[in-house]
Amino acid sequence: MSTETPTIPAETARHVLSMFGAGGYPPGRFGRQLLELIAGADRQNMARLAMTFPAEVEAVRMAQYDEDGIAKLQAIANGQAAA
Repeated sequence: MSTETPTIPAETARHVLSMFGAGGYPPGRFGRQLLELIAGADRQNMARLAMTFPAEVEAVRMAQYDEDGIAKLQAIANGQAAA
């Protein structure tokens, strides 16, 4: 993955939050399948996906692995923070 952290749009944060049962709202069919693919990817394939979908990969990574990732995504979704 890139060393630069991508900006996560509020809509992406809401979709990821929905996927992890933490609020937000669900994406459409393609978005849901993409987020599920990212969430289940190993490191190598996640890096490949990040080349095309950097914001989505970063948001899923935050939700899965950051201790306060859900809170950060909630702040982004509510317009209280930029990421």
